[in-house]
Order: sequence, then structure tokens, then C-alpha cells
Amino acid sequence: MLKRMQSLTPAPLSFEAFRQVLAADPSLGLRFRLPTGALTPIHLHLTEVARVEKRFIDCGGTIRTDLSARLQLWSADDTDHRVGCAKALQVLARGAELVGSTALPLEVEYDFPLLTVFPVLGSVVEGRERIFLLGAKRADCLAPGICVPNACKPGSGCC
Repeated sequence: MLKRMQSLTPAPLSFEAFRQVLAADPSLGLRFRLPTGALTPIHLHLTEVARVEKRFIDCGGTIRTDLSARLQLWSADDTDHRVGCAKALQVLARGAELVGSTALPLEVEYDFPLLTVFPVLGSVVEGRERIFLLGAKRADCLAPGICVPNACKPGSGCC
């Protein structure tokens, strides 16, 4: 029987790793590179720091929990607004107790053009800006042995 191969993707940064990167040079500006290569506007607001817990049952009947830390970004009309690394560290410090475990993987929520969630995969410095690289999340079957599309037949209990 052939098993589906999953493509290798980088693991998201943890909440703590994100904070450490920001603290490495707090004088830098802060931006995010979307999976398309476009950059978020420089006048971005960091409006939320959250702990997100998702409890669900997959199509194979396994109950699962997914925990993450999430930042919400928002672009407003006030184009003079700036959230650099130092300001982001202050906002994260306010949310650290709520997030709990700093080992949680970090995601960013941003209008793209609809509200979309992106894993934070790493960062680079370009000029005087720290740019965090956002990846894409994809849906996948968590029970491929039971519910791969070709295996779904009437009466199989799948799908």
C-alpha cells in the first residue's frame, strides 16, 4: 500500500522565538512578508495577542487539540502609525501571561483580502526593517487511512 507523502515545510516560530528575534535589534521597523511576496504596510497595527485552542474530531473519529499563539495585524488609515520591534515587544509582554506557554507555534491573522491565518516561518533583516516570513496553511485529511477520497465508498462510514 502506498502512503501519501507530505511535503516538508518549515516549522512555525514559537512565541518565544519570535520575541527573541524582536529583542535582538529592537530599533528595527517591523513588517511581514505574505506568501505572495508582498509586504504588509509599514503603518500596521498589532491589535491582538491571543492563545487559540481548537478542539475537534477528525473525519476518522480521533479527537484532537491544536494550540497556538496568534497575533492580529490591522492596517488603518493612519499612515503615520508605526509598530517597530520595540513596540511589538511591549504588546507581546502584555499578552505573555494569557498565551501561557511561550513554546506555542506563532500564527498571524491578517486581512488578505479576507481574514486569513498564516504561520510565521522565520525572518530576515532588509535595510532597517525586521521582516517576518509568513507561510500558507493548507487543509489536509488527518485520517488518510480511512478517508482518502478514493477510499470513500457508499456505506464505508467515511465522509
